Amino acid sequence: MIKLTSHDPQETDQIGYKLGTMLQEGDVVCLTGDLGAGKTTLTQAIARGLGVKEDVTSPTFALIHEYRGRVPVYHFDVYRIGNIEELEDLGYEEYFYGQGVCIIEWASQIREVIPKEHLWIYIQRTEEDHREIRLEGTTARFHGIVEELNHLC
Repeated sequence: MIKLTSHDPQETDQIGYKLGTMLQEGDVVCLTGDLGAGKTTLTQAIARGLGVKEDVTSPTFALIHEYRGRVPVYHFDVYRIGNIEELEDLGYEEYFYGQGVCIIEWASQIREVIPKEHLWIYIQRTEEDHREIRLEGTTARFHGIVEELNHLC
């Protein structure tokens, strides 16, 4: 696990964008952090790095938004999920094990169904514009991505 410190929204954006440029088909990115920590802001930057041109908004009430980039991007927000059956009704496995990139906000709420291979990002607000971003990968490829992001900051 590495810890990055972002001193302003532009640095957070830079981290997310760079991450997005390195992601590929089948990747799962899990985000967790308090309300207002910056999960959606980071997701927006990741999506831009993946080539998404549309505005990325939080799918809090829809659970998932789909975007077109160089690969499909599936943005989940499971904050309001009542139980795993709600995800099953969406056919979450087709997304998690599909041909796009999944970005899951509030992923700790569905930890039991997260694929074994994933990148976990903990984001914490430390001051007004400062964020502590901890990244932990579960595969050698994700470890390489984390190391490259570490050199960015």
